[in-house]
Amino acid sequence: MEKLVAASDVLFVLLGAIMVLAMHAGFAFLEVGTVRKKNQVNALVKIITDFAISTIAYFFIGYQIAYGTDFFASAGQLAERNGFALVKFFFLLTFAAAIPAIISGGIAERARFHPQLAATFVLVAFVYPFFEGMTWNGNFGMQAWLNDTFGAEFHDFAGSVVVHAMGGWLALGAVILLGHRLGRYGKGGEIYAHPPSSIPFLSLGAWVLTVGWFGFNVMSAQSIEGISGLVAVNSLMAMVGGILAALFAGRNDPGFVHNGPLAGLVAVCAGSDLMHPVGALITGLVAGALFVYLFTVTQNRWKIDDVLGVWPLHGLCGAWGGIAAGIFGLKALGGMGGVTFAAQLAGTLIGVGIALVGGFAVYGLLKATVGIRLTQEEEFQGADLAIHKIAAESIVD
Repeated sequence: MEKLVAASDVLFVLLGAIMVLAMHAGFAFLEVGTVRKKNQVNALVKIITDFAISTIAYFFIGYQIAYGTDFFASAGQLAERNGFALVKFFFLLTFAAAIPAIISGGIAERARFHPQLAATFVLVAFVYPFFEGMTWNGNFGMQAWLNDTFGAEFHDFAGSVVVHAMGGWLALGAVILLGHRLGRYGKGGEIYAHPPSSIPFLSLGAWVLTVGWFGFNVMSAQSIEGISGLVAVNSLMAMVGGILAALFAGRNDPGFVHNGPLAGLVAVCAGSDLMHPVGALITGLVAGALFVYLFTVTQNRWKIDDVLGVWPLHGLCGAWGGIAAGIFGLKALGGMGGVTFAAQLAGTLIGVGIALVGGFAVYGLLKATVGIRLTQEEEFQGADLAIHKIAAESIVD
């Protein structure tokens, strides 16, 4: 029976890892559909190579920083308990690799390729696992301090803050340091739209992410015994809330509609194991509306050229999710309890602070040393031809 349970846990976590791995195809096609055609190849290449760099960074450095575990042992030792430690690493790697995948959408169309790979390595090896270990492994005494001060630890079941807010706030630093795309804003304050190149690809990316998210959330239990239908239904309700809010707030705009479920799912990650489904629905509704409003403000009023809106989608909706767990996770509002609003707010602010400092530090250093932006000629030509020497579609005479 022990062997059967161990094998079942390995299969469970492995399936979760595969589902989240598939989400990276969603990141890719969401970006492909949103950017202009001359940057579609670059979007695809960035996501897959960022994943490879993330794997190396997390295997050799990041995972050890977060959990104090390395893999410098014999294959026989690594295979103990059916290799559960290895599939757990694989599962958590897919979370870590989401950080550069999130950033990729914000810096699209004007970022240099190799400096971004360098940033990926540093972020996944050092910055992300620093906060991951603080939250999920009790490193540096953060959770103990929060518990003593606010009566509960910071609760983030599936990464609203650890993954999504971190990715979004890291991306904000990169986006600001890069500056806006050529022709996006005029000298007199004019705004020139760069509409999505392919709504079908954008929609495909959103659907792949949405389906994979149920592995992201449900499999965060990391064992068969811990699996919860509550997590699944809360994810569903938050997804639906995000869609409906984005539909109405975005006035039927397909870009907003297809990002709506992602906003809801980002927000529900933290408290998906605690909330009542109605609380999850409200969390998703708020997230969908928040994304539409802040995307519009960011782009049109503040003139921050965040191409896919990753800061409002992941950064702000992720922060909302961390806080929402401290509201709708309370027993008084139908939740499971074990959380406090103050602890959730403090933990969220700590994560946001680390990400904001980390993003400006890493991309600021790269900007000052090797540069992070394409030349004007390369940007006008498009990243596909400038970097990869091939367009997304061949022209046959």
